[in-house]
Amino acid sequence: MEQQVEQTDLLKQDQSRKKKKTVRAVLSFVVMSVLLVLLFFAAVNIGSLKVSFPALLKGLFVEYNGDVATIYDLRFPRIFISMLAGAAIAVSGVLFQAVLKNPLADPGIIGISSGASFVAVIITAVAPGLFFFTPIFAFLGGVLAFFLVYSLSWKGGLSPLRIILVGVAVNAMFTGLSSAANSMNGGNMEGVAAIVNGNITMKTWDDVYTLLPYVAVGLLLAVAFSGMCNLLLLEDKTARSLGINVNTMRILISLVAVLLASISTAVAGAISFLGLIVPHMGRILVGSDHKALVPFSMLLGAFTFLLADTLGRTIASPYEVSASILMSVIGGPCFIILLRRSKKYAN
Repeated sequence: MEQQVEQTDLLKQDQSRKKKKTVRAVLSFVVMSVLLVLLFFAAVNIGSLKVSFPALLKGLFVEYNGDVATIYDLRFPRIFISMLAGAAIAVSGVLFQAVLKNPLADPGIIGISSGASFVAVIITAVAPGLFFFTPIFAFLGGVLAFFLVYSLSWKGGLSPLRIILVGVAVNAMFTGLSSAANSMNGGNMEGVAAIVNGNITMKTWDDVYTLLPYVAVGLLLAVAFSGMCNLLLLEDKTARSLGINVNTMRILISLVAVLLASISTAVAGAISFLGLIVPHMGRILVGSDHKALVPFSMLLGAFTFLLADTLGRTIASPYEVSASILMSVIGGPCFIILLRRSKKYAN
């Protein structure tokens, strides 16, 4: 009798915890959505040219307004690229952490972004006429970098520490090659410099149209594979016993992660630590279930990168600080904290 009472109490406590987690997750989604909308309109109005919210809506949807047209052409592309790239890189980090079973995996840290950046730089410098195909070539560069990291880290299995060390080396190599390519162009070629420095200052609607379809496809695939990411967190033997082809699923999810990181790098440049910080913040707010974590990371990633870009436009006005620089300044200490707190690296 006492056992049944204890079991009933434990069941009620478990249900209560799940209910609290669900409420917190839903609240987090609502709050983040509202914050993203508010930040969007704040970013639209930050600068020398300002318009009221009613005037903005009227100028966009009712009648022509010169100030609104200027903002639409100058600020909107930058804002949309920030949100799209932020969402893509954040989700890429979530997928890499699931595939590699490494809480410190990030497309910038393990060299995926730098590999994509290098190929994008070469294509931009040598064949600028292939502008609209740059994301595809960047994807191939990301695949090459991931293959190098994965193959060089494999030694009877994947070691989280070995992945990070090899990734840092691959990242340094491709970053050096990209900088060399930029230097050989005299550092004057705008598209090359923007990719190398992660600068989205002069982006246009053409860049948005280039990025949007790839990001949309990548994020939809990420949502579709979110359930499989939960299974990949299990031991491989356990996942196989459930009828899952672990190796095939790992490759497919890795390709989606590489796609998201590479296409963002091709347009917005190499961004470090965004794919590391956002997933960890997401797990605190909505839990570790990837069915909630992936969509929430989209929102949080878009918000974080747009916030970094907006701050970069204001903290040193009239000069600008690149969002990639701000992410590095903030992300470096966060990486050290996560490294020290991770039990896998304690020894």
